[in-house]
Parts: sequence; structure tokens; C-alpha cells
Amino acid sequence: MSDVERMSEPARTAERDTGFPDGQYHCITCSDEGRPLTVVAADAERGLALCEDADGARSSVEIALVDGARSGAVLLVHAGTALTVLEPA
Repeated sequence: MSDVERMSEPARTAERDTGFPDGQYHCITCSDEGRPLTVVAADAERGLALCEDADGARSSVEIALVDGARSGAVLLVHAGTALTVLEPA
């Protein structure tokens, strides 16, 4: 029996929906969680964005790896770097 066959249906659904085995955004290297942050302002020339979390805390995020990091977009951020756009602006 494969690992996928041993997983419960909710676990299989979470992995399919997010690409991560537990449905969360965990880094396989350091086990930190990626966080969804909303872009407040982006400076494409510098490759940086000012982003805000759900509680209103703001931080600077490197956006050089992703396209579509515009004001209002929701990014998956890990270690200060945007990995992907979760919700386009």
C-alpha cells in the first residue's frame, strides 16, 4: 500500500488542494509555516512589497520570484520572500 493510499480522505484532499501533506504551508527544510500576506504597496523595480497580515502587522517582502504581486494580491510568504500568489489582485 502506498503512502497516498494510507492517508485519510481529508488528508488526501488537503494535499491535493495545497500541495502540502497536512494542508498547511510548511517548509520542508525548516518546518516554518508560510503565511498569507496581502500586498499594500509594491515596488517592482526594487523587487519589494509592503505587505500586511490578517492582524494588520506589516512587513517588507521580497517579490522578485513571483509575477502579479500588486496591491491587493495575497501572497504566500516564507522567510520574507513571496513564493507564490494565492489570490491575484
